Amino acid sequence: MSEYYNYIKSLHLIFVITWFAGLFYIPRLFIYHIEANSKPSPDKEILSKQLKLMTKRLWYIITWPSAILATFFAVWLLVIYPGWLTQPWMHVKLGFVLLLILYHLKNHQTFKRFQKDDIRYTSNYMRIWNEGATLILFAIVFLVILKHSFNWIFGVIGIIVLGVLLMLGIKLYKQIRNKNPEA
Repeated sequence: MSEYYNYIKSLHLIFVITWFAGLFYIPRLFIYHIEANSKPSPDKEILSKQLKLMTKRLWYIITWPSAILATFFAVWLLVIYPGWLTQPWMHVKLGFVLLLILYHLKNHQTFKRFQKDDIRYTSNYMRIWNEGATLILFAIVFLVILKHSFNWIFGVIGIIVLGVLLMLGIKLYKQIRNKNPEA
């Protein structure tokens, strides 16, 4: 079975990438939907209908299948090398994967609400929410690449600094957008 390791790992990585692509784009579509909701008729209805269709296709054709296949190939890799489950870095990684799954499920809940035009968030909230996947991705990639050499203090500080930089970027974008609504 280990002779297939690189193929399985490749498939796992491909589906992780497409899963994250969906998780990066779905909140962006939510933002567009929120902003379309404040448009006058008939623009509001036309945009809402199109955004619902785009979101549905992204969610059910790309994001959900990618999440399932990434998880399937990850489990397969752990079956081939069960010793990884004894590694501290893997425990932390699996903790971030659990956060990713919870993030995915929360997006699913939001998706279902948006499909019913039940919009409960502001576009600024969704911009901040959109960075959740970014923080999780950074944490997982650094854990996987650095494994045993990962310095926990610098890693935690790095994730916090990244989060602060992302929030500052969102604030700066909001200021620019307030000055120039077309941005």
